[in-house]
Amino acid sequence: MIDRAQEKLILSQFRDNKVVILHGPRQTGKTTLAKKIASESGKPFMVWNCDEVDMQIAITNANSTTLKNMISHFKLIIIDEAQRIENIGLTLKIIYDTIPGVKIIATGSSSFELADKINEPLTGRKWEYNILPISFGEMVNHTDWLSEKRKLQERMIYGYYPEIVNNPNESRDILQSLVGSAWYKDILTWKNIKYPDRLGILVRALAFQMGQQVSYNELAQTVKVDKETIERYIDLLEKAYIVYRLNSYSGNLRNELKKSRKVYFYDNGLRNAVISDFKPLELRTDVGALWENWLMTERLKYIQKNKIYCNRYFWRTDAQQEIDYIEERDGQLFAFEYKWSVKGKALISKTFTNNYKNSVGKVITPDNMEEFILN
Repeated sequence: MIDRAQEKLILSQFRDNKVVILHGPRQTGKTTLAKKIASESGKPFMVWNCDEVDMQIAITNANSTTLKNMISHFKLIIIDEAQRIENIGLTLKIIYDTIPGVKIIATGSSSFELADKINEPLTGRKWEYNILPISFGEMVNHTDWLSEKRKLQERMIYGYYPEIVNNPNESRDILQSLVGSAWYKDILTWKNIKYPDRLGILVRALAFQMGQQVSYNELAQTVKVDKETIERYIDLLEKAYIVYRLNSYSGNLRNELKKSRKVYFYDNGLRNAVISDFKPLELRTDVGALWENWLMTERLKYIQKNKIYCNRYFWRTDAQQEIDYIEERDGQLFAFEYKWSVKGKALISKTFTNNYKNSVGKVITPDNMEEFILN
């Protein structure tokens, strides 16, 4: 079993009774991680599978007496797919407030549904973690650095979902199944989706523009819906952990792009499944975009693992000067350029460094990527 980076941190917080919430995409190992943590905690535990209708009925609107009877002698309860339960936030609050000594781990693959139901009732009563697909660092710890480095091109094509890592010969079928479940279970079943057939067209359009600046107006023309619907659908795709946005940085230069954004996918394999393209890198025209998306998401996993508090941006001017990625940390700007080929030179824009004296820059290539995503 591949150890996840958050495991030790979550276990260290078992000294209090706060509810542990595990968010994240489907099939990233949230339930597996929850059970592993429960086993290592030494507490007697049970699992409430909220995909089961009878469990939903039993938990919904249960009072403290009913919950005490359900929990019985167990000291740790895993509530899997907790967003399926109406008023789950209130239920968790009742357990926390009235049944001392019981620890709860709740998992959910729909951040919008779960967050809406738990945020107010569990204020000050929860710890939250995003469980993303496996990281480069986690695989290095599971095997070794050289073995994982040799698989870099494979990871850029098929990604890091646990089932992909464990069953590489079935990668394409698994990814196509993931695409279907990610959309239809967590998005198309929600209320107020006016144009469900348009969602697939939007995701494909974003896949082809991965790592590029996106225009909501242009997407609206492509998808044949209005701009507001595009914004709403992209927000929903973010909350379903399919894509995430990166906004442009602007400070004191007149010609900086101030309200632009890029869109990245949480996993390269998921993106490639959307466009049904699994060609090897040497036959592709989007290698630069795959490398950029891979680094962006691996850096995001690194930031979450190490609890780095920062703002994330890209930078570009009307004159097409740009920087792929910027982190703003404690008043300082850290600028990064991504370059797949180690031949030739890639430089950080002097326009940027000359105007932002509090900035430092670095070019990230396959030769030095470890210092960017691994420690």
